[in-house]
Amino acid sequence: MYEWIKALHVIAVISWMAGMLYLPRLFVYHCEAEVGSKQSETFKVMERRLLKAIINPAMIVTWLAGLYLAWAGHWFAAPWLHGKLLLVLVLSGAHGFFSRWVKDFAADRNARSQKFYRIINEIPTILMIGIVILVVVKPF
Repeated sequence: MYEWIKALHVIAVISWMAGMLYLPRLFVYHCEAEVGSKQSETFKVMERRLLKAIINPAMIVTWLAGLYLAWAGHWFAAPWLHGKLLLVLVLSGAHGFFSRWVKDFAADRNARSQKFYRIINEIPTILMIGIVILVVVKPF
């Protein structure tokens, strides 16, 4: 069963990361759209669906499967797992900010620039690199 849960965890992580990398990109493009335009309304639908149908469920499955794997594999004492959990918590915090910004765009209250979202778009990538290194290399 452990290997099946691990496969589920990897699939969920890939789905979560795909959404976390794409959503800020949508924000960049949404900034260019005129408020109330057909383009802006389309971005609102895309952002909401991406968040609700992919990112949120993938994050939940990632956490549940990951916690099971840590428990079943007796990894909770491993220092590398502590580092990984810290980075996953930061990624979950970014997820929370992204969720808030989806609501801001939906209400036409975005107060941030394209440049801001271009920079923010790099945060999930940096976290992902750190997480993968901790899991694969287990440097400590």
